[in-house]
Amino acid sequence: METFFPEHRTFHQGVYRLILIVASNKDVASLNIKRQILESYDFKSTPERFEGETVFETEVNNKKTRLITLNRESISAQNLTSAFTQAEFIVFISRHSSVTEKPTLSVHTPGNLSSAQYGGIACKVSVSPANAMRETLKVMAQLRVEEQLDYEVSYEGTHHGPSLNVPAMFVELGSSPEQWKDLKAANVVAQAAMKSVETFGSFPAKAVLGIGGPHYNGKFTRIALEDNVAFGHMIPKYAVPRTDEAILRQCIKKTLEKVETVVLDWKGIRSEEKPRLTQIIEQMSIQTQKA
Repeated sequence: METFFPEHRTFHQGVYRLILIVASNKDVASLNIKRQILESYDFKSTPERFEGETVFETEVNNKKTRLITLNRESISAQNLTSAFTQAEFIVFISRHSSVTEKPTLSVHTPGNLSSAQYGGIACKVSVSPANAMRETLKVMAQLRVEEQLDYEVSYEGTHHGPSLNVPAMFVELGSSPEQWKDLKAANVVAQAAMKSVETFGSFPAKAVLGIGGPHYNGKFTRIALEDNVAFGHMIPKYAVPRTDEAILRQCIKKTLEKVETVVLDWKGIRSEEKPRLTQIIEQMSIQTQKA
């Protein structure tokens, strides 16, 4: 399988130049997840420093993996691939915030479907690693039950920076300071993040683009957990009015795996948007499935 970005074709032959796990000193949850990773996995400190912080390194299934710590918010890491030019997969471990403060373990691709309010580049999304996100989701769902955590596990729609030309995902713990300090939940996120590293480059599930529904799409989450389907980019209901053919094509092109189907959360799309959206998708000659 080849991707649209030829410099990354090598990992499909099993050659991994570098996988990055990225924490932030500006983020309590991120530091707690980082702590759990360093305590549970065989990372060694290196002489190298990045933004003044120690760089840790290990191998996971013969994949060279580094853990770095930013001295800024992760959403501002737009220049990260300039510093790490060999990075082929980037996993941001991060806090999650929401007004409801509902305990949540979540995963999503970064990037902006329209304006760049929170980092990144306007109308530019990162490459979505659909199967890696699904593996993360599955681990969080399984461990939530095993650890008896009162947390929701969910996909999130594509949002916030950075906008990168490599596969990237945020694995998040939230949604309030109480959860950010929860070491048991942080350990679940740590294990889920490491599972994505372990399985990266494996494509067991069919990748799809999701459109419609809420930002935390329970329907897409259930489909991914129950069926052999992996969602890459997800465009929530609130973003559909600003979604044109260019953004749809970009979301399909900037998915690591080949996307041949769009899954529509049909009840989660405003009636006035359905004719326009349907017409665009028909012009793109891509399969659709209503969920």
